Amino acid sequence: MIVQACINGARPAGYHPRLPLTAEAMAIDAAACISAGAAELHIHPRGPDGRESLSAVDETVRAVREACPGTLIGVSTGAWIEGDAARTRDSIAAWRERPDYASVNLSEPDAPAVIALLHHMGIGVEAGLASVTDAERFVALLPDGRRALRVLIEIDEEQDFGKADAIVDGIAQVLAQANVRRPILLHGADATVWHFVRRAYRQRWSTRVGLEDGCLRLDGRRAAGNAEIVSDAVRFFRSAAPG
Repeated sequence: MIVQACINGARPAGYHPRLPLTAEAMAIDAAACISAGAAELHIHPRGPDGRESLSAVDETVRAVREACPGTLIGVSTGAWIEGDAARTRDSIAAWRERPDYASVNLSEPDAPAVIALLHHMGIGVEAGLASVTDAERFVALLPDGRRALRVLIEIDEEQDFGKADAIVDGIAQVLAQANVRRPILLHGADATVWHFVRRAYRQRWSTRVGLEDGCLRLDGRRAAGNAEIVSDAVRFFRSAAPG
């Protein structure tokens, strides 16, 4: 069980005054999150114009590695970033400062090719599942899941707790039936962030928090930045632990 810090995501610049959008800002923020107890980092590198860019991965990963030596760093490969499947794969293939892992959304048509490329490059795959259909596709591509670093159950759009939990239940059932025994990281977005932090703890799964997913602390107050959110999640995991 770990708490991963997701420090920026696709959030626009105006989402939060301390949203890190440059390589330098991400490195500083990442170090603060690790000091607050995060075990890993999930980042969305940005180009000079502030937009997400797979071409900015080298500079950003290098800066974050210098600030957080020994910490696992992951990035997104979301199809929306480059907006073209071939350009996405070309950008990934050009990486020289390779992240430790990359998230791949199984809902995206080119996911099999992206997964194959990441495997070829020696980069871990964090398989993003947002629906039962995604889970079924995942077990069809990787029957026992062993070639995935972990399964990322991400419920970003559904804000109703009951409906969101039902999606998680369905995904977990598909994985169990396929005998997939990879680590699971569960996270929500906005209203469901802390609901799923609590559920992750109950099920002995990992979780993630940060400005990519939401800007509120555990008590509902607006956070000053990523480190406060991470600190709340880490303290919750530790205080809820038996003994």
